[in-house]
Amino acid sequence: MRTVRLGYVGCGFMAQKVHLPNLSTIPGCELVALAELRQDLGRKVQQRFNIPRLYRSHEELLADPDVDAIAVSAGFMIQGQIARDALLAGKDVFMEKPMAVSLAQADAILEAERQSGRRLMVGYMKRYDAGNELVKETVDRFRSTGELGPITFVRNHGFCGDWICGLDTPMDTTEEPMPEVPAQGPEWLPAECLDQYLGYLQQYTHNINLLRWFLDAGDDVSVRSVDLDDDGYTGVVVLDLAGTRAVIESGMISHYRWDEHTQIYFRHGWVKTWAPPLLLKQVPAEVEIYRAGDEQSFTRPIPKPAWSWSYRREAEHFIHCLQTGAPFRSPAADTRTDVRLFEEIYRAHLEQRGVL
Repeated sequence: MRTVRLGYVGCGFMAQKVHLPNLSTIPGCELVALAELRQDLGRKVQQRFNIPRLYRSHEELLADPDVDAIAVSAGFMIQGQIARDALLAGKDVFMEKPMAVSLAQADAILEAERQSGRRLMVGYMKRYDAGNELVKETVDRFRSTGELGPITFVRNHGFCGDWICGLDTPMDTTEEPMPEVPAQGPEWLPAECLDQYLGYLQQYTHNINLLRWFLDAGDDVSVRSVDLDDDGYTGVVVLDLAGTRAVIESGMISHYRWDEHTQIYFRHGWVKTWAPPLLLKQVPAEVEIYRAGDEQSFTRPIPKPAWSWSYRREAEHFIHCLQTGAPFRSPAADTRTDVRLFEEIYRAHLEQRGVL
């Protein structure tokens, strides 16, 4: 298969700890260019990963005819604009979530896809976790056979914790200041609420996206009720996922590991998965299947591959899809639903508190 000549935008934490180490070692992917506003940092990272060219901006990188596609991990408010620019420049794109910080930005990205004929994949790495793949296959089978009855309820509990888990991948730093990013969000959102909104969006977009994927809900999702604390983060959100009630439990705990699990209830049993800490390499989600009825049983099937990392697998998926033309599992068009839902959740939250 053809080699994908990839440019990378950004030299921050996720770039150095996760994406560049993965992309630089995937067969069929060649890192040919890097863009970073902090040039001293860029030179260090360029040297460590042996990347031929370093640019001062993403615009300079996008003008490079040798770059087939780009990957970007930048500030939440600016990376959507970078992705849109890349699409219009004729490059396929992989980007970190969230794809956009507003529905208007999401629609602009989708329009750039349509105009250019290029494609964008969003880094929802939970869809590429081998344990979650096993859950998806199991739920699909139970829905098809009806052996556990209908789905009656879904819940996702995410109180977070230590997501880094001592990952020792090197991290270059310099004294250069972080680049300034212009504040962006939905037009209706008061400026004083932007940080809370972005904090909730960037954390729980993973969770809602995963539930939609498990249930094949697509865009058939609506917000039933919102009960968040004044911090705009802690609380409960109830969704309708294609006719199924789903609850998102959000909060924080100083857990030594990662406190997140998802449970899909059927009339006669459940499928449950526990998420590993995000940067704990080679450990997929754990899976439990409970069958109720006359003969009760619990099984704990082992995901395959048993030792694998979701971040590595999503990067491999991106390169494979560019080589073969296969569809992305987490495309931009699907992600628009997540952006819509978070605007609806936060609008309801602020209306309840008399802010809007």
